[in-house]
Amino acid sequence: MSMSDSDFSSNGAECKTFRQISRDRLLNEMLGSVKTDDLKSTWKVLIMDKVTVKVMSYSCKMADITNQGVSLVEDLFRRRQPLPSMDAIYFIQPSKENVVMFMSDMSGRVPLYKKAYVFFSSPIPKDLVDRIKSDASLLPRIGALREMNLEFFAIDNQGFITDNAIALGELYADASENSRRYETCLDTMATQLATVFASLKELPFVRYRAAKSLDEGTATFRDLVPRRLAAAVSNSIQKYKSTIPSFPQSETCDLLILDRSIDQIAPVIHEWTYDAMCHDLLEMEGNKYVHEVTGKNGGQSEKKEALLEDHDPIWLELRHAHIADASERLHEKMTNLVSKNKAAQIQQNARDGSEISTRDLQKMVQALPQYSEQVDKLSLHVEIAGKINTIIREMGLRELGQLEQDLVFGDAGAKEVINFLRTKQDATPENKLRLLMIYSSVYPEKFEGDKGSKLMQLARLSADDMKAVNSMKVLEGSSYNKKTSVGGFSLKFDGQKRKQAARKDRTSEEETWQLSRFYPMIEELIEKLNKGELPKSEYVCVNEPSPTVQGGSQHVPSRTTSVLTAHSMRSRRTPTWARPRGSDDGYSSDSVLRNASSDYRNMGQRIFVFIIGGATRSELRVCHKLTKRLRREIVLGSSSIEDPPQYITKLKMLQEKQVSVDLDYLKLC
Repeated sequence: MSMSDSDFSSNGAECKTFRQISRDRLLNEMLGSVKTDDLKSTWKVLIMDKVTVKVMSYSCKMADITNQGVSLVEDLFRRRQPLPSMDAIYFIQPSKENVVMFMSDMSGRVPLYKKAYVFFSSPIPKDLVDRIKSDASLLPRIGALREMNLEFFAIDNQGFITDNAIALGELYADASENSRRYETCLDTMATQLATVFASLKELPFVRYRAAKSLDEGTATFRDLVPRRLAAAVSNSIQKYKSTIPSFPQSETCDLLILDRSIDQIAPVIHEWTYDAMCHDLLEMEGNKYVHEVTGKNGGQSEKKEALLEDHDPIWLELRHAHIADASERLHEKMTNLVSKNKAAQIQQNARDGSEISTRDLQKMVQALPQYSEQVDKLSLHVEIAGKINTIIREMGLRELGQLEQDLVFGDAGAKEVINFLRTKQDATPENKLRLLMIYSSVYPEKFEGDKGSKLMQLARLSADDMKAVNSMKVLEGSSYNKKTSVGGFSLKFDGQKRKQAARKDRTSEEETWQLSRFYPMIEELIEKLNKGELPKSEYVCVNEPSPTVQGGSQHVPSRTTSVLTAHSMRSRRTPTWARPRGSDDGYSSDSVLRNASSDYRNMGQRIFVFIIGGATRSELRVCHKLTKRLRREIVLGSSSIEDPPQYITKLKMLQEKQVSVDLDYLKLC
């Protein structure tokens, strides 16, 4: 039996993005490595389970799989037709149930397939290996038995999630303490997170956010989640040093493990980028947007699905842009397309009453296919941006967004919040709840005793909505109590009271777009980690690093050179879309596609940040921005990517005594 792993490494000669490496391993190292004995037929069957099919679908398209000689993709646990003349590739988790199903397929007198090539997504326990070896009829039919160590979902070039969409409830709910769900969730998360580093052949210097209580003896089960995950991940990775060929023996990157309590504002504040607005305001299913198009020959309109993903250059350019900037760029693109395209010009002339010559018709026919494709792509995004701007206007989100950011930066307090709730009774319950959640994060003392209930009554919110605010206190834990103070509640505001702030404002540069002040807390943490200024008392080291990894970015080895070139460390958190329009910000379509791979050359060691309980799109955006600024690839991992409505629903469940049914429902959503 051979055990192999990837030869890809951040120190290799070929620098690729995080997701490109995952894709190449699946297509080349796994599917491309299977060579059939039958020269007449090179087609193979690919069999996966419910987790590995997600691993594959996040990194590869069906056309990629077909190009590797796969003619049929099957579910391991569905009844399958015997194909004794074809070889089968099994990409499965190393569970007892999966191994039993594989063995039943290939054992006995008549196996389902000619030969089986088995690739496990994570390390297989020794007892299961022994079980496979003990079947004499099975062994001659196995062409390969390997550990791929790839059990994460690459959702972005610099982002991944584990199969723990309901981790917030399984690890932090009242019903989770001492439960089997708690242990299983942590074990699964640790195993899958460790495969990220096995796949990339990276040995991380692991740090985690310490328990909020200074006394470890009084720390709650929630406080200890980051520490337990860090220890489990570190233990798993240490085993790779002896089991994976050419695995590094000293640290090659940084891993910082946090939980959602690090920043409870980021998941609920209105983020004004195109990507975040799409997922916040539109009814999208994952990255799928459904829109109506006119039927053929002007017939009845029909629904069409569009995927907002990296293969779309317009999406790639605009996703991190402010919605106002995105709208302007789309208008410019459409204007330029019409002005430069012959078919569009001829059509415009026809509308003006000019006669179309035969030569004009010929030019129009020649230009029409490309023009039609370009218009379709642009029209899609023009429609989406238009719909978002309509919702912003109808819901009054600009005023609400301004108040949210003023609260965060200490420019607003009780007076402004109470005035908004009194005068904006038509605001949606969700938006009022999100405002109060931000308010409670900045002013926790305003929700002590019955004061929170009175605010909820003013906002006309339900007791169920109050659960979301109370759950924020649960996540914050012991540090919440330190911030609170005893005081009476009044709907009248004392203008002399000092206002509080959850963020430090940076005003050294003028911003191009309104509502672009907010930044997630991980931006500060990543910059401090890069400079070697992250306090070890608050962010504890699991393993002592080698001397080359300690300190700031000046001591971080490059992937292709020994020392990283000096770079600017601006303290101002200015989003890339807040720069002057004439600057080359790297986000134009041509720039994005031209520099897609070259951007990752000559970079320093990777920084991985893993957030337990869900990450936000603003945090993913920050990782892209800091990658350019720090010249180190920043990869964001989490148990899930959260949009505000789903996150609030999960928060409400944390105080439920019986959460199993609700959590299982959320897993299906």
